[in-house]
Amino acid sequence: MRSRIPRQQAQWPQAQAARGADDDAGLGAELAEAVAGARRRVVRGGDRHIDTAHLLHSLLECDPEVRAAFGEGATVARLLGYLVQRSIGYGLRWQGSVEDSGGLPVVEGVTGFSPLAAVCVERARERAVRRGDGAVRGTDLLAALVAEPQARAVEVVRRAGVEPWDVVRGVDAGAEG
Repeated sequence: MRSRIPRQQAQWPQAQAARGADDDAGLGAELAEAVAGARRRVVRGGDRHIDTAHLLHSLLECDPEVRAAFGEGATVARLLGYLVQRSIGYGLRWQGSVEDSGGLPVVEGVTGFSPLAAVCVERARERAVRRGDGAVRGTDLLAALVAEPQARAVEVVRRAGVEPWDVVRGVDAGAEG
């Protein structure tokens, strides 16, 4: 018996744009879970791109080193509290807008990411190379996310009472040790 409901393609352009983002990002297996989580958030939230706040949210959920970079106490809980409010409160003003890279050059070959998130992915790769490791770690991506003043991730981190450069310094100190 034939169904009366026609087969449907993915109706949302963001679902198509984000579908292969975890593979296209070239971040490797270690961060595939975080990128996949960010991609799911994009689809659920009806967003167009994975932005820096999506990446921060996923990193906090799946990477213990990223959580440790924010230290002891309630900081991670505050961060997650702001991030989960994205669709109902705090992030409403982000809806319908793209996180732009401003004057930074656009990164080619990273699909499904906002221009600024793509720049951060590229900078995370550069950090891994400088560290002498081909594998990008969650802390590399975290440092790249919070080093960009116009990033949505920075806005959330500051709202939670954390100075972004303190996070970068902590990540750098951990990489040296």
